[in-house]
Amino acid sequence: AAVQGGVGTVVGAVIGGLVMGVLNQGLSILSVDAAWQQVIKGLVLLLAVAFDVYSKRRTGR
Repeated sequence: AAVQGGVGTVVGAVIGGLVMGVLNQGLSILSVDAAWQQVIKGLVLLLAVAFDVYSKRRTGR
């Protein structure tokens, strides 16, 4: 789903959920500290938002 409203799809939401789930499991398997897991997941979310904003500006929407 877009940050500033707009259109999101169920497929996109499912893919995002799967990515975060795989990331969560992978970090747990690698025995990454819980605090670092939160930091890494937060950075991934920030990158997703930045990519959304960048792609919207590039297409002129």
